[in-house]
Amino acid sequence: MRVLKFGGSSLSNADLFFKVSNIIIQKNKIEQVAIVLSAPAKITNYFIKTIEYAVRDKNYLIYFNKIIKIFNNLLNDINNKYPNSDCEDIKYLINHEIRKTKEILYAVKILKKCPDEIQSIIISRGEKLSVIIMEKILKIKKIKTIVINPEKKIIANNNFLNATVNISESKKNIQEMHIPVDNIILMSGFVARNKKKEIVVLGRDGSDYSAAILSVCLEASICEIWTDVNGIYSFDPKKINSAKLIKNISYEEAKEFSQLGSKVLHSKTILPLEKFNISCIIKNTLQPNAEGTFISKKCKKNTIIKGISCLNNFSIIKIYIKEKENKIDIFSHIKKIISNYNIQTYFISCLQENHSINIYFSKEKNKECYNIFKKNFKNKKSNTIKKIEIIDSISIISIIGKNIVFNKKINKIFLKNILQSNCDIISVIKNSSNNSISIIVQKDKDIQSDINHLHKNLFFENIKKRKIEIFLIGIGKIGKTLLNQLSNQKNILKKNNIFIKLCSISNTKYMIFNSKGINIKQWELKIKKNQENFQIEKLKKYISKNKFNNPVLIDCTASQEISDQYLNFISLGCHIITPNKKANTSSYVYYEKLRNICLQKNRKFLYETNVGAGLPIIDNLQKLIQSGDKIIRFVGILSGSLSFIFGKLNEGFSLYESTKQAMEIGLTEPNPKEDLSGIDVARKLLIIAREIGYKLELKDIKIDSLFPKKFDYSKLNTKEFLSEINNIDSIILEKIKKSNSENKVLKHVGIINQYGKCSVEIISVNKNDPLYTVKNGENILSFYTKYYQPIPLILRGYGAGNNVTASGIFSDLLRLIS
Repeated sequence: MRVLKFGGSSLSNADLFFKVSNIIIQKNKIEQVAIVLSAPAKITNYFIKTIEYAVRDKNYLIYFNKIIKIFNNLLNDINNKYPNSDCEDIKYLINHEIRKTKEILYAVKILKKCPDEIQSIIISRGEKLSVIIMEKILKIKKIKTIVINPEKKIIANNNFLNATVNISESKKNIQEMHIPVDNIILMSGFVARNKKKEIVVLGRDGSDYSAAILSVCLEASICEIWTDVNGIYSFDPKKINSAKLIKNISYEEAKEFSQLGSKVLHSKTILPLEKFNISCIIKNTLQPNAEGTFISKKCKKNTIIKGISCLNNFSIIKIYIKEKENKIDIFSHIKKIISNYNIQTYFISCLQENHSINIYFSKEKNKECYNIFKKNFKNKKSNTIKKIEIIDSISIISIIGKNIVFNKKINKIFLKNILQSNCDIISVIKNSSNNSISIIVQKDKDIQSDINHLHKNLFFENIKKRKIEIFLIGIGKIGKTLLNQLSNQKNILKKNNIFIKLCSISNTKYMIFNSKGINIKQWELKIKKNQENFQIEKLKKYISKNKFNNPVLIDCTASQEISDQYLNFISLGCHIITPNKKANTSSYVYYEKLRNICLQKNRKFLYETNVGAGLPIIDNLQKLIQSGDKIIRFVGILSGSLSFIFGKLNEGFSLYESTKQAMEIGLTEPNPKEDLSGIDVARKLLIIAREIGYKLELKDIKIDSLFPKKFDYSKLNTKEFLSEINNIDSIILEKIKKSNSENKVLKHVGIINQYGKCSVEIISVNKNDPLYTVKNGENILSFYTKYYQPIPLILRGYGAGNNVTASGIFSDLLRLIS
């Protein structure tokens, strides 16, 4: 025996009725079938509307006439399909039921109320009419049928609108019928009777419940639920196109889906199937050959995570308890209130940290429920309760899977994704079954994009794969070099399970996007061809809309405007990697905000190339401090360009010649005045000082200028600047000669003394100083610390150049997935 239930979406027109009849006949060729039918689509809702309108003395015939039209269309279409069939008998039966219902509705209109026992009679008519129509279609096709009348055979309790069936009594009634084995069994869903022989209905998804009950009563091998989707999905496929069909699922997991918002199968339906170990399959009437979702005691394929659910528009009633009070007594009192007033709740949780009990329910009922609890705690309030409050705009986001509570990796991904969204987490609830975890969040705007992002990470991103999505701003020398390095290393990275996807490239004029990844070898052609104007707001909207897995903004510009946007990009879930020193040398307030938001959003702000290009200065400095060391004094050559220029000066070249050579090999900023003025070194020194822990501003750093005070270079372009420095060569050469006469060399350095005073100076050093031999673009940094003295910790290497800077950015990039 096999029980098939067809929902309203499977019976919304005559063509579907015919399609369902064909499915029934094909199944019956294999084994005997019993069919449970819902009302045609919209019918039950229209009946509910007619009741509402009749009670309010409005024109209920608006909806009642829609019901009549649906059934008239069905009958006309059957006549058209089978013109020789006589449909007068079912026309009479349907019209009879319609007339009876109309008379009842008229009485409701007069009385201006509709008791539950009357409402159950009205709203159960649609299912009965579906059976009348299906029985006729099968008779036209010469198929033998027998009808089980649930108003006589299915026994339930006295709850008129949400009854629970007495399975043993119902089974006894049905088995006494001695149904012939060659008959197809038909039964209307959703309806039963109580012991007083009054009609009751079975609540939400009552026809599914009817099918489960009939399966038990007939001792069926399987219960098939036919609907308009292929089965249970990892999320609602109408909201996420890439939602995955769950082919196998356990009863326990199916119950979690139902309790957490899935509309495919109600937990009330699952319970009798689970108890009597009857398998269930969800099938699609529109695609009958589709595999569907198979529900049984044990899954064939027990994957870690089965799906995500999201319940929106919820409220919390938060009951604060005095610390010494017994929570168990108060919890019992709350349960009693919920039962007495028939309040539908989704969770009740106790929070230890603030001694409160949270009750979660639909936002529509918030004021009503609040007043109920306030009233019922009125006498207790002074003794046990501090206060009762409502929190609105609540969403309940859950992940479901067998023993998922114990899977740390999945839990980490789940929490990380919610933290990256702009939701305020209220609590995390681990279901007692261990098969689901729910995060309760408060957020005013729609969170669907966050759910899309979470779904993508959990179902389409192999956890073992390490992925990064890059948004590159700045395609000058460093940006281009980085792109070349990424291209060259792509295959090696892939072998190490590292996948880098270039999703956006921008310069000050144009930008290109591709969420699937831009071909690195063709990016120049693409950006010239596309020519979409660069706008920072466009980029932010693009990242926000697509909700990428592991996005990183790489800023290869020197732009203050872009560095001022870092907070916004981190809020969108981006990591930041940059050689741009502007953010780290802006106000200390902004400096702290950057670090705070990174902690809050679990994002990284990496800027190793701010100080020494490819040298691992920041990383080593941070590790020193984290290990408990203390920086006592620092001195270093912090500019690769000035290292090169001063090396050439000491060899006898003029300042103009030295600077020109440094520019030609790409060691300087586009305008070398940034290097020669000392401001670039000052910025690097400020970054080191702040890492050490000094709360300084850029203005606090004293700069010993290379130029005389009268020399105003601030408004000069590159060509003008180079021309002007010819005029000060003599001053520089004089300093060089004096230094050489003392067997010393001149160096441009940054110094932090033991009191935290910072200065950029031109000093002479002798052969015993580690700085003496540094030239040709090398940097050297000497850290005198609690552990490293009198011999300092020295970091030395090339500190400028496109290759080493791009390499430093690349290293930061790999730190995101290490």
